Amino acid sequence: MLCAKAASDKKAGDIIILDVRKISSIADYFIICTVTSIRQIKAVHENIDKALSAAGESLHHVEGADSSQWVLVDCYDVVIHIFNEEARNYYSLERLWGDAPRLELEKAEKRKKVTHRATL
Repeated sequence: MLCAKAASDKKAGDIIILDVRKISSIADYFIICTVTSIRQIKAVHENIDKALSAAGESLHHVEGADSSQWVLVDCYDVVIHIFNEEARNYYSLERLWGDAPRLELEKAEKRKKVTHRATL
């Protein structure tokens, strides 16, 4: 919830949280969101980092930070995909991980207590 809220606070759109625990060993959750500019990609990424730091957590790895299309933020058991609209449509991760249950942002807040870390 923390990362999804941090993305939402910087106006990331169409935020989807996928529960991939039963179908992947990569992570427990994927958060996918859309932004409209390079500047917004950076703002969302930085706000997630700031929110995690404030909670005593940290990022594991960031891929594509210089990209204008897709930045992947690895927070151990949560992976955040920050896309521009064109890249999100092209890669269509929601379809690729279509078997994963989707969580709404509000419902994810209730589940946060059962995750290993509060990074959702």
